[in-house]
Amino acid sequence: MAAEEELGISAPSYLHMVSAFLALEPPDVVISFARDFGGGYITESVQKCIWHHCIAKSDVKWKGAYLKRFLKKLILEIESSGGVVLDELYEQYASYMISLQDDDASKANSRVLKTISFLFPNESYGTVNCPKSGKLEVQLQCSVNMLEGDTGCSIWPSSLFLSEFILSFPELFANKRCFEVGSGVGLVGICLSYVKASNVILSDGDLSTLANMKVNLELNHLSTENIKSDSLQNHDMVHCVCLPWESASEDNLRSFAPDVILGADIIYNPSCLPHLVRVLTGLLSNEHSNASGPVAYIASVVRNIDTLNYFLALAEKAKLIITDLTESTEVSNFLPYLRSYNQCSIRLFRIRLASRVT
Repeated sequence: MAAEEELGISAPSYLHMVSAFLALEPPDVVISFARDFGGGYITESVQKCIWHHCIAKSDVKWKGAYLKRFLKKLILEIESSGGVVLDELYEQYASYMISLQDDDASKANSRVLKTISFLFPNESYGTVNCPKSGKLEVQLQCSVNMLEGDTGCSIWPSSLFLSEFILSFPELFANKRCFEVGSGVGLVGICLSYVKASNVILSDGDLSTLANMKVNLELNHLSTENIKSDSLQNHDMVHCVCLPWESASEDNLRSFAPDVILGADIIYNPSCLPHLVRVLTGLLSNEHSNASGPVAYIASVVRNIDTLNYFLALAEKAKLIITDLTESTEVSNFLPYLRSYNQCSIRLFRIRLASRVT
């Protein structure tokens, strides 16, 4: 391990390499960080780091297909540059070639286990919201079939952005009752719990998504419970509720009484937008919140400008005041290793009831 210490396993390039691997970023991305870590080459010392800190710790059940692809590209990269491949890497790849046949990928578990690592800057070390390790690691069971009817179990860019927003401005959420609309894999809720929101309620209208969300909360050592009117005062519990937008009653929405409402990538289907606006209006009608009333933060990738404009028109008709915070809010980049994610593609909106805006 002395060679690894000489490389400096606390260096940003090392942290980015390992974090990208744990997040199952494309193999080419991880290999690029490995080259940076080795000063332009994937040396024997770099290979040992990859073996000890990435490959040897991976569970084939969840990452088998990815491990096979990664090792194939890694070995080709080392050989093409004239390097010597570690025996352990050759042997592991040969093992995968035997145990993971080509048709396994199509028959394999459609869920994988990703670890999203929020890397805090050095100046944050020792602060209340920064652990001694300098990072917050979130494990998420998610789908590999984002476009095949399993969208609720995928990690969407706006949920990554909203999580960074929460970690960048923890004072907006600490000691607040927070409700997320369309919670998906539960990443935002886990970050809300991390910054000490007094109450976290996660919702989704799909039962399979809700079940997967509960698995993720438990993976991250959070207790879960279906929502009950007498359980809302238990601040050590993350509450989960099945909330189809089209059937949510006004009384039910008001009963949640949130201070802060959040949503990531929920402005996407025009046919759902009237229901979404009604849900947001009901949640924002909490009369027990502070003088300025509840506030909603919505992060969204604008895939279709007509869809966004339709949402804005519906919101105006419902007397919601929407402020675009995208340019005025500097959200920290805690995910510099995620090349598949770009903060600049996401817009952040703040929403309040017009009657509560002075």
